[in-house]
Amino acid sequence: DDITGIGNGTDSAMHADVFVKNWVKKQLLITEAANNIDFDEAELQRKILDYRYALMVHEYERYIVNDRLNSEVDEAEVDAYYAENQDQFRLNQNLLKGYFIKIPKDAPRLRQLRRLINQPAKVEDLRSYCYQFADNYNLDDSTWVDLEEVMKNTPLVNDITDKADFLKKTDLSISSDDEFNYYLKIKEYKISGEISPLEFVRDDIVNIIINRRKIKLADQLRDEVYNQAKRNNDFEIYE
Repeated sequence: DDITGIGNGTDSAMHADVFVKNWVKKQLLITEAANNIDFDEAELQRKILDYRYALMVHEYERYIVNDRLNSEVDEAEVDAYYAENQDQFRLNQNLLKGYFIKIPKDAPRLRQLRRLINQPAKVEDLRSYCYQFADNYNLDDSTWVDLEEVMKNTPLVNDITDKADFLKKTDLSISSDDEFNYYLKIKEYKISGEISPLEFVRDDIVNIIINRRKIKLADQLRDEVYNQAKRNNDFEIYE
């Protein structure tokens, strides 16, 4: 316990030291600037006020927008945006759906494993086998994954030179290193440059739709404030 306490105290002291040094550097730069530049104080104050007012407006808009925002996005709206803007969703990576299994080379019944991988109806038997013997596995073939992520820390990193060609020509890939066999069963794939599957970009589309709503609400707020002030004769524009 004492060692942990000392460590925490040391860390706190280091953070405090960094904070103090940064504050001193900032003050020295301010002094240096004041000594070397003849500032227009009126212009400086105007900029400070502009920045202050911009912050106030930003905080008020954010408060009102968040209060009024409907963050529920239905599937029809997502589907419509995807259909109308597909060129925005061209892939810059290669995707696949399938199975990935990393298993020790001395695992039992490896021939059975290969048969199970090629029998979709036997997925529960495959899952049971992997649970018992695999070092790592992913049998969720309903989700798109990046080929680069699958290849990490496997012999595929060095074996595959043309990723698009590999996906087009491969059904089941089996590779090995000194300790493990790596099985990659490809059920579907998408090549870089193609239109992304909807499910892969669904969250991005939802965020785009919500951000558009926020912009629209902010514009409506400005119009409301302007029109209300105009009705109340709160301002007058001189030609």
